[in-house]
Amino acid sequence: MHKQKNITLIAGPTASGKSQLAVDIAQGNGGVVINADSMQVYDTLHVLTARPDEKEMAGVPHYLYGFVSPARSFSTGLWLQAVADVLLLPEVASRPWVFVGGTGLYFRTLLGGLSRIPPVPPAVREKWRLRLLEEGAEALHMVLTGQDPAMAARLMPADGQRIVRALEILEATGQSLAQWQEQQGKPLIDTAVAKKIILLPDRAVLVERINRRFDKMVEHGALEEVKALRRLKLASDLPVMKAIGVRELGACLDGVLTQQQAIEKAKIETRRYAKRQATWFRHQLSADWQRFTAAEAAFAAFSATSGPNKH
Repeated sequence: MHKQKNITLIAGPTASGKSQLAVDIAQGNGGVVINADSMQVYDTLHVLTARPDEKEMAGVPHYLYGFVSPARSFSTGLWLQAVADVLLLPEVASRPWVFVGGTGLYFRTLLGGLSRIPPVPPAVREKWRLRLLEEGAEALHMVLTGQDPAMAARLMPADGQRIVRALEILEATGQSLAQWQEQQGKPLIDTAVAKKIILLPDRAVLVERINRRFDKMVEHGALEEVKALRRLKLASDLPVMKAIGVRELGACLDGVLTQQQAIEKAKIETRRYAKRQATWFRHQLSADWQRFTAAEAAFAAFSATSGPNKH
């Protein structure tokens, strides 16, 4: 475990204002920002994943953004190892850390350590991957419900990637993924000293932000990003191909949807995703996470307890 005592964690649904809050806090305490979003790690879809640009970074060092090839499936374990490597850099180790993102599993792993799950035989992994392609996520969710109802209850019926993971672990080890997750390793950071913030804007505010932001994404090149991604001819089951907007804007490029129809469908999917994120953060993160409806209130509370440049 690292001995750094100036650590801030900022979680929240998409479009909640967490990236700007992270920059504001890092500017105030001289810190660095570390990405905890599973889509913003990829070096494509800069616009569509709302990755901060140079202007938004405002001179604050940002790490683990856009460093993974879209042809890779980047796991939570790989992210945790990347974090461990970054924290050893002299220019990072000596400064406060601000982790920010919308991937709840990243925060859970950062604070609780990675569970010691044995490797799954390739044949078992391939079997469930093919069944997902042939039968779909909802059918496999029903299979999981029959075999491991407690784990199935944790997962959305459309979350094919995690459903497959639960099924392959169950087959390979004879033990539920939920049981393995309880056998966690050592946390990477000192959880007791970390300031933990969740941004949970009112639903109406979040919906308006999501709608406005997606319009800006299209204005700033989201369609061109999807065109470039499709030229790579990647497998459809890779995480980057499931980013919200890829399928919808792809349908527009194929002439199946008009641009306005594609935009509206992507907005709907983003709103659904934000709702799932908010539900997860409310129920899965511990009581020592402070809840705020606005980034301004979170920053004011942080400043009141921290003061400027304390590191």
